[in-house]
Amino acid sequence: QVHLVESGGGSVQSGGSLTLSCAASGHSYRKLCMGWFRQAPGKEREEVATIDGSTPYYADSVKGRFTISQDTAKNTLYLQMNSLKPEDTATYYCAAESGTTSDGWLMPCGDLSDSEFWGQGTQVTVSS
Repeated sequence: QVHLVESGGGSVQSGGSLTLSCAASGHSYRKLCMGWFRQAPGKEREEVATIDGSTPYYADSVKGRFTISQDTAKNTLYLQMNSLKPEDTATYYCAAESGTTSDGWLMPCGDLSDSEFWGQGTQVTVSS
């Protein structure tokens, strides 16, 4: 089991910044694959950013504005969001799944859209 708790959401004006955090606990995986997703009212959930080791992946809509990072020692995932736009308004979710095989080998992170573990979400509202 992995327990995920997001924090750092809030309301900002267009052009502002926020940093989201996602603390993971309750697991003993050698590697935890993690990422950020968001869902706006009336829209489908979309992937925002994921990270595999030191390699980040970003949705085109946030490239150059958002930065994902992971502190493995603290089991915490971050999302630094700069130059926020009203269209970034959504509930942001942290997702995670094991990056370790049953034999204990590390494996590349895959698509996290169907991750087993999700946080409760944190609201980000950007006003124009």
